[in-house]
Amino acid sequence: MRSAGECLLMYVQACSREGIVAESLRFLYSDEVQIGPETVMTTLYTAKKYAVPALEAHCVDFLTKHLRADNAFMLLTQARLFDEPQLASLCLDTIDKSTMDAISAEGFTDIDIDTLCAVLERDTLSIRESRLFGAVVRWAEAECQRQQLPVTFGNKQKVLGRALSLIRFPLMTIEEFAAGPAQSGILSDREVVNLFLHFTVNPKPKVDYIDRPRCCLRGKECSINRFQQVESRWGYSGTSDRIRFTVNRRISIVGFGLYGSIHGPTDYQVNIQIIDYEKNQTLGQNDTGFSCDGTASTFRVMFKEPIEILPTVCYTACATLKGPDSHYGTKGLKKVIHESPTASKTCFVFYSSPGNNNGTSIEDWTDTRNNILYIISHNRLGMCQCIIGL
Repeated sequence: MRSAGECLLMYVQACSREGIVAESLRFLYSDEVQIGPETVMTTLYTAKKYAVPALEAHCVDFLTKHLRADNAFMLLTQARLFDEPQLASLCLDTIDKSTMDAISAEGFTDIDIDTLCAVLERDTLSIRESRLFGAVVRWAEAECQRQQLPVTFGNKQKVLGRALSLIRFPLMTIEEFAAGPAQSGILSDREVVNLFLHFTVNPKPKVDYIDRPRCCLRGKECSINRFQQVESRWGYSGTSDRIRFTVNRRISIVGFGLYGSIHGPTDYQVNIQIIDYEKNQTLGQNDTGFSCDGTASTFRVMFKEPIEILPTVCYTACATLKGPDSHYGTKGLKKVIHESPTASKTCFVFYSSPGNNNGTSIEDWTDTRNNILYIISHNRLGMCQCIIGL
């Protein structure tokens, strides 16, 4: 164990800033320290290099208290460099909770490739994959400049390396993919074709990209059923069941609850969508399936990612099923209010969808597909996430 005098000598030799030397003297002789944003990283480096754990702890505590979304990537890089796993974990938690703010910060494009990959590997990022891809392209452009390479499609692909394989392109909508990655020049023509086929045909061809959703949901899951009665024999002719809705506060929709067959255990194929009604823009969709047990229960069908829903904006919930006649909900309420003990009330108002909607109606109180609303509250953010019904 080094003496205070030996530590002090090495501190003076290693620290070129007068302020750091003064703080080292203060700490070694009085156990008091005044650390600021300009000196904390140099002080942490010196404390680790010369094995002064108490001063190291002060530095980490300072960084933890000043951790925000806009500096999380910078601090994550430093935490990995200085082997501070606790600080690194806190940085990653902050990035998970405020991903969009974190990747929009100036420090994001300064991180190294290993830190970028460590973040892209996470299942808990709260951001749409298309926006994450846009941020990764910005990082690649900055990395080309750092390596003094021309900012070309090929060089961006080169500097990204394995990070490109960590982008979960299958989680995007076909519109998001077409508007962004397909035109970016970073993917090969064959990759673009394969991904378009993945979006549009069944059975879907295998792609070399992860399709596992990023599970960014937190909070307690609750359910709201707007139907008051269940009936039998709702048929499917290839026409979508649709209903419009609005909410009074920001939520995210994570899936639908659908009725199953009246003929016993059966498998259904289903496409679910959320559409911005005014813009006629698909915000999220999933081609999937579910198995029912023949009871009048509802069965969960999930989107690949949560879909953000804004207050007072009109949306269309859409489900297209292939399978035998099913149970269905009737006497559906036009307005459903969910009361949370920890958040404000969430009010859902439902409207009929114009056009051919397979008979789904509000006016006659008879609706297809009972989509139970599973509310998942984000108490910290004052928002909720839900599974909404037709």
